[in-house]
Amino acid sequence: MKYEPIPLVKYVDLERFMGAWYVIAHIPSYPEKNAFNAIERYELNDDGTIATTFTFNEGGFEGKFKTLTPVGFITDEESNAVWGMQFIWPIKADYRIAYVDDNYTETVIAREKRDYVWIMTRTPEIDGVNYNKLINFVESLGYDKSLIRKVPQKIN
Repeated sequence: MKYEPIPLVKYVDLERFMGAWYVIAHIPSYPEKNAFNAIERYELNDDGTIATTFTFNEGGFEGKFKTLTPVGFITDEESNAVWGMQFIWPIKADYRIAYVDDNYTETVIAREKRDYVWIMTRTPEIDGVNYNKLINFVESLGYDKSLIRKVPQKIN
């Protein structure tokens, strides 16, 4: 299926975007399909790449703790909203920042293929109004919202 390009955030302030993001909902890739307590952390490296650490418990809150460490590469330096995310050399997966709120507390990461998507926030929970707003936004991008999985987050 052919889609219009994912609309991007006009400009991403990388310093503000760095840090921990809780995955609230997603259309998951294979490794994260049963993720609980999923958190994505970004750190800007001196060479301009993004050190990424994705952690989660597999299958339940007490499930095996997993860590993935892809490297992000900014591929659109004008907006900083298009990244290549490299899990395995030389492949860089498409990673597009389609939404970030003014306070950098909510974001939506999308892909041109509309196969995976991530809704992330700075806290492990989100109120129902904002959650529905973000789900509807994802649907407006051309995603099937019935495929979206809410990620269980244990609130401490």
